[in-house]
Amino acid sequence: MQIAFALLITLVSACLLNVGYLLEHSVASQAPPLSLRRPIASVRSLVGNRRWLLGFTSEGAGWLLYVVALSLAPLSLVQATAAGGIGILAIMVSRFTRVPLSGRERMGALLSVVGLALLGVSLLGGHDEGSPSGYVWISVWLIASAIAAAVLIALSRLIGGGPAWGLAVGILFAAGDVSTKMAVSGGAADVAFLACLIVFYAVGTALLQAGFQRGGALTIAGLATLLTNALPIAAGMLVFNEPFPGGWVAALRILAFAAVIGGAVLLSTRTKAAQHRQTRAEPEPAVSPT
Repeated sequence: MQIAFALLITLVSACLLNVGYLLEHSVASQAPPLSLRRPIASVRSLVGNRRWLLGFTSEGAGWLLYVVALSLAPLSLVQATAAGGIGILAIMVSRFTRVPLSGRERMGALLSVVGLALLGVSLLGGHDEGSPSGYVWISVWLIASAIAAAVLIALSRLIGGGPAWGLAVGILFAAGDVSTKMAVSGGAADVAFLACLIVFYAVGTALLQAGFQRGGALTIAGLATLLTNALPIAAGMLVFNEPFPGGWVAALRILAFAAVIGGAVLLSTRTKAAQHRQTRAEPEPAVSPT
């Protein structure tokens, strides 16, 4: 029952996070160019807008619920449930912009829902918490994440501005999720991992806003959500040693993981035509006077 409750909280968290992403994108995409070299001016251009503040509050509330879920359930299960959030994001974007989903995107949303259903059924077989491999391996994971994100930003002109920034954000948020799991698990290094999660989430949020100026909500937040979900699932198995069930439960859980990640892949990018129609359809945000 505890794990089922945690996964229910995770779904609510995913909804709040995606509402936040959508509201933030509607403002950041219309704001003056954001730059990490001018952090104060960039922050002012966002926090002076009530719509962006509402989105940021929604994102913060979603993150707090996510932390609660992590304290109650294994990392891999929480992230597999959260992966269904990209399907929610796709539907929200379609409703908000009045741009219908393509056949590929509808299939992605369906796969996400099917994956969540299969994951729920697989819980009948039970699931136990794992134990971290050790501070060294967790640290290696976090350092590698920071390096990978920096490389993506450095090569963004070659990879493509929007996708590169979305992938970098996903890696940083995933590292923040791993740090959060360590922080709520209890141990002598709680303070260190608390500092890590603050840094990863803060930098990831800053890059997310800048990324929203380089691509659509579904492209940037979609790719970010894809890696934010996929990497912690891998971390749960590799560095947290979360036990995998056997028999029919194992087969069902593998199908569930494959479905939610497959759905995320299908929903991670929109066609250029749909992206163009989305940009034209998005309403101008109401900018509050500064």
